[in-house]
Amino acid sequence: MPTTAEFLTPVLALVCWTLVMWVWMYATRIPAMKQAGIDPQEAAYPGTWSHRLRPGVRSVADNYNHLHEQPTIFYALMFFAAMTGGADSTALKLAWGYVILRVLHSLVQATINRVIVRFSIFAIATLILVAFAVREVLRIAA
Repeated sequence: MPTTAEFLTPVLALVCWTLVMWVWMYATRIPAMKQAGIDPQEAAYPGTWSHRLRPGVRSVADNYNHLHEQPTIFYALMFFAAMTGGADSTALKLAWGYVILRVLHSLVQATINRVIVRFSIFAIATLILVAFAVREVLRIAA
């Protein structure tokens, strides 16, 4: 049985990865905005200026946003399992699998951005979340 700190380490890893993507986003976005002649004040109106950035720059920003969507389910499941006695080695393996796939998804989206590859990784990560959630429901219902 992992300790609480060991069990929650995948949460910390995904949080840190999200912050890496934040740095990557601004490291590419600010120079791209300057190159495109976009005044920072234009950012006050989302969606009115980002189309003027190179696709690679937009992909990094899109991925940063994606890391604030589905991973919220992962965070909730992890804390639920940790607080209710579900923090076992199988759940930990599922968690690390999910985190590894999300990092891989980020790297694909921010570099080659092949949709079928991204979707495949996303689908597998989602199935891990489904398995984790079903496992928790069955554990609590037992």
